[in-house]
Amino acid sequence: MSDDAARTESGLPFAPVYGPQSLAGWDPAERLGEPGEFPFTRGVYPTMYTGRPWTMRQYAGYGTAAESNRRYHQLVAAGTGGLSVAFDLPTQMGYDSDAPIAHGEVGKVGVAIDSLDDMRVLFDGIPLDRVSTSMTINAPAALLLLLYQLVGEEQGVAGGALSGTTQNDVLKEYIARGTYIYPPAESLRLTSDIFAYCRRDLPRWNTISISGYHMAEAGATPVQEVAFTLANGREYVRAAQSAGLQVDEFAPRLSFFFVARTALLEEVAKFRAARRIWARMMRDEFGARDPRSQMLRFHTQTAGVQLTAQQPELNLVRVTVQALAAVLGGTQSLHTNAFDEAIALPTEKSARLALRTQQVLTHETDVTHTVDPFAGSYALESLTDDLEAAAVELMSRVEDLGGAVHAIEKGFQKNEIERSAYTVARQIDAGERVVVGVNRFTADEEEPYEPLRVDPAIEEAQRRRLSELRATRSQSDVSRALHALRATAARRDNVLHPMKDALAARATVGEVCDALRDVWGVYEPPAAFF
Repeated sequence: MSDDAARTESGLPFAPVYGPQSLAGWDPAERLGEPGEFPFTRGVYPTMYTGRPWTMRQYAGYGTAAESNRRYHQLVAAGTGGLSVAFDLPTQMGYDSDAPIAHGEVGKVGVAIDSLDDMRVLFDGIPLDRVSTSMTINAPAALLLLLYQLVGEEQGVAGGALSGTTQNDVLKEYIARGTYIYPPAESLRLTSDIFAYCRRDLPRWNTISISGYHMAEAGATPVQEVAFTLANGREYVRAAQSAGLQVDEFAPRLSFFFVARTALLEEVAKFRAARRIWARMMRDEFGARDPRSQMLRFHTQTAGVQLTAQQPELNLVRVTVQALAAVLGGTQSLHTNAFDEAIALPTEKSARLALRTQQVLTHETDVTHTVDPFAGSYALESLTDDLEAAAVELMSRVEDLGGAVHAIEKGFQKNEIERSAYTVARQIDAGERVVVGVNRFTADEEEPYEPLRVDPAIEEAQRRRLSELRATRSQSDVSRALHALRATAARRDNVLHPMKDALAARATVGEVCDALRDVWGVYEPPAAFF
C-alpha cells in the first residue's frame, strides 16, 4: 500500500523492525504456555506435526452424485486423507432440483443431493468407517448428516464409527453468505438438537465448524474474521447450555474453519490469537474444565477470493504461500484451492496439483520437524498480541449490541465487513494495493485455457430421478413421517429423530425443509444501511 507506515490487512501498525522492546513486560507463561497446554497459543497438541501431519482434506463436489463420486475415488487414490463435500446452491437452500427456484443452479457450485438415493451414489465404494468426511452445509446440515448416517448404516457402519464434520454454522450465513432458511432462533434450536443427537448417536462427529472463511471471502479483515467467528461460537455455546447441555458434554466436538491469505505473518498471528481468545473464553466465561473444550481446533482453506482469472498459473504461488501460513499457524486440516478456480470448476489435473502442494510442504520442507517454529519471534508475538487485542475489542462491541444474534438482526457484522470489502476494492482500483497480473505486471495476451464446465443436462437428469423416486416410494409413509416432523418442530423435542425417519422413507431434502418452513417460517433480512 502507499501509506507511509506499513499496516497489516486489518489496518494494525506493522513496524519495520521488532526487538526486545516490542515485548516489554511480556509474560511467556501467560501468553504462550507449552504446546498442547492452556492457552494453546503454540498449538492444540503437544507434538503437532512432528507426530503426524495435518489432514489433507480436499473440497470437491459438482454435477451429479455419480460424477462427484468419481472425483472422490481419484482424490483417495492420490493420497488425500479426508473428503470434503461441496453441495450445489439448491441443496444448500433446502430445495429439490425440480423446484422452480432451483432452475439454472443444479450441480453448478457443488453436487446436487435431493434424497437418500443420491447420497448412496455419492459415497458408493467409499468405506465410511475409514474415511473422514466434512460437509459444507449449514441450514439443512441436519438432513445431510442424517443421510450420511443412513448410508453408513446400509454399509454396516455403526454411528460410533462415523467421523467427520458438518459445517452447520448458520449464523455466518446471515452475516456473509445468505444461504439461510429459518429465523435465527429456530436455526439455533436446530443446531442444539444436532449437538444433543450426535452426543448420543454419533459421538465421533464434529457437530459444527464455526466458520470465518466465508466472512473473509466476503471481505472481512483478519481481525473481523476472528472476532465475528468467536462471537458466533459464544452464541452457539449459550444456545446449547440453554437447551440443557453441559459445556464439557458438547464443547470438545466444536471445531472452526478459517481462511489462509497471502499475508503470511498476519495469518500465522491470527491463528495463534484465535486459539488464545477461545481458550480463555471457554475456561473463564463458560467454566469449561475439559482441556478439549478449551482447544480451538480448526480446518483451513486457502483464500479463493485472492485467486485471479488473469495469469491463473500465478495462483499456484499464491496457494503455496497461503498453505504455508496455515501450516505455520497450526491448522488441523487443510484444503488447498486449485489454480483455475477463479475461472471454473477445477479440472482433475488442477485438483491433483492442489493436493500435491500440501504433499510437497509435508515431505520436501522442514516445517513438520518442530512444533510452532515462530514461537518467541519478536514480530510474530507482537502481531499476535495486537491482533488479539483488536479482536477482543470488536467482540465486546458485538456483546454491547446484545450478542451475535442481536448484532446480526441489526446488520452490524455485515455492515462492518462490507466497509472493509469496499476499502480493499477501492485500493485495488487505485493501484494502492498490488495484485500481480491484475493491476501490475499484466500480460498483453493470456494463454487459452479450457476449463471444466457443468453439463446443463444435469438438471433434467435430476428431475427424472426425483420423478422416479416419487413414483416408487410409499407416499403414505412419507406423509406420515413429515406430519410427525411438523408436530415435533412445533414442540421442543429433538427434530432429528423424526427427520431421520422421513429421510429413511425417501422424503426429499426439499420436502423435509418445507415441513420445517411450514412451522418455523423463513428469515427476512433487515435492509442494508451501509
